[in-house]
Amino acid sequence: MNKAQLVEAIADKMGGRQQAAEAVDHVLDAIVRAVVAGERVSVTGFGSFEKVDRPARYARNPQTGERVRVKKTSVPRFRAGQGFKDLVSGSKKLPRGGEVAVKKAPKGSLTGGASATVKKAAAKKTTARKATAVAKKTAVKKTVAKKTTTAAAKKTTAAAKKTAAKKTTATAKKTAAKKAPAKKVTAKKAPAKKSTARKAVAKKTTAAR
Repeated sequence: MNKAQLVEAIADKMGGRQQAAEAVDHVLDAIVRAVVAGERVSVTGFGSFEKVDRPARYARNPQTGERVRVKKTSVPRFRAGQGFKDLVSGSKKLPRGGEVAVKKAPKGSLTGGASATVKKAAAKKTTARKATAVAKKTAVKKTVAKKTTTAAAKKTTAAAKKTAAKKTTATAKKTAAKKAPAKKVTAKKAPAKKSTARKAVAKKTTAAR
């Protein structure tokens, strides 16, 4: 079956040959563009189209038998889904009438399993990225909090030291002020003692006379 025959096969279901031709063209174009871009096109129950890179290698020319070096290249590859394989092998019968041959892939099919795996892997990557972002934000917040706490502690310690120094200085000044008058009073009393001694000597001298 070629493309024209494919269009004729689905023309009645699509409402006309023109609509069928456009549908086939759009489907094929979408598949080709996605595979060229490196994406994997997976049709559940049918199969998957993907781009495969082939490394540089040596091959043999079938006509001359000469060994030829083949450059690195990329080729498209199609892998049939389990539903498609079951229909071809005969383990599953084709539906009668106008029903679609491949509707849903059975459990354990290639495309279904691959799609689920891809979805799970994407979900894990997204979760890991979110967890990493949250961890980074938390670490930044903790660092900022530590810096703020340290700065506040330093300020408090400095203020406490200044206050203690001021209190100590004030106490020392008060103590010095209290002690100063006592010394002055003692100094004043000394002359009084000397006067008393002089009076006593004078009395003794008078008595002797």
